[in-house]
Amino acid sequence: MDDDEFVPESKSARKRQMHALQVLGEQLVSLSAAQLAKLNIDHPRLIEAVELAQRISHHSGKRRQMQFIGKLMRETEAGAIEQALDELHETSRQAKAREHVIEGARDALLLRGDEALTDVLSIWPNADRQLIRQLTRSAIAERDKQLPPVSARSLFRYLRSLSDEPSAD
Repeated sequence: MDDDEFVPESKSARKRQMHALQVLGEQLVSLSAAQLAKLNIDHPRLIEAVELAQRISHHSGKRRQMQFIGKLMRETEAGAIEQALDELHETSRQAKAREHVIEGARDALLLRGDEALTDVLSIWPNADRQLIRQLTRSAIAERDKQLPPVSARSLFRYLRSLSDEPSAD
């Protein structure tokens, strides 16, 4: 007979687990309704509790609701929720990285003009060279005349549309 089989979990270990579940619940409360829906949580009471916590502004009421969410989290598969949150955050990180690449390409075009065009075309080989040159020149002219950056925004939107297209890899 193994002694390990009958060793009860310590109170401290249980408290750590409960705190971890409450922290996971706090992450759920910080999400938008659309992000929460993407997680596909199959626990209606938990979703209701999270939505209620998002509406509560009073500190002690919010604290009690968070404790209730932690209690409900014990009834769910926390590992699946945690994995779904990680995937959601990774998708968000990838989108931010893509936006930074687009901003960098636009800024390079506005700073270096046609010299940066080859770099941009190496990123997006199917891009319309003439349209990029036209938008870049218009954006530079607008910047020099201190006009609103209409063409720079159009250039950014065009580069984003190129980034959204499936690659031919």
